[in-house]
Amino acid sequence: MKSDKSPFRVGIIGCGLIGNKRADALGKRGKLIACSDLNFSRAEKMANKFSATAYKNPKSVIADDLDIIIVATRHDSLAKFVIDAVKGKKHVFVEKPGAINQAAIGLIRKNYNDGPGQIKVRVGFNHRYHRSMLKAKEIIESGKLGELMFVRGRYGHGGRVGYDKEWRANKKLSGGGELIDQGPHLIDLSRWFLGEEFEKVNGVADTFY
Repeated sequence: MKSDKSPFRVGIIGCGLIGNKRADALGKRGKLIACSDLNFSRAEKMANKFSATAYKNPKSVIADDLDIIIVATRHDSLAKFVIDAVKGKKHVFVEKPGAINQAAIGLIRKNYNDGPGQIKVRVGFNHRYHRSMLKAKEIIESGKLGELMFVRGRYGHGGRVGYDKEWRANKKLSGGGELIDQGPHLIDLSRWFLGEEFEKVNGVADTFY
């Protein structure tokens, strides 16, 4: 493990768009040591950029001398790599939604202890750090608007030619639809703005196109 002044030693599993964004954001507090991707050329490209080691097998990343593992894969493999990393005594930053379904989230929860000196698992709800969201939170907490009664959110994902053939449109890989893909951001922001957990949940999901 690192000393107080040395940067965190980081490994990334999943070297696509989001994995590269995470690598670029490490700054002085983190140093990329190892990475892996199903498409090994992407791992090699990332490794060359950051003077890291590219592995064909993600287990080799987890076995390396690291402090933190960033998991930025498709939804179907998120939980597996999180659990493997926790068993390897690595802290984990995993992209939302954290796993492909609630059962997989339950498996993650069974495999880690969150407390002083224990392994930590965190899900990437980065919208909390957008300047507009921080300002909204500031206004809400100031009390100028009175008590917050409800939150209404609308979210979409920019499409492109062939988008319907990508992994997000494959329920076996994504879990199914926009609710699990971008919906977790709205759910997390609602919890954050309201300042409490939901006691009861009702929902309806439809596919219109």
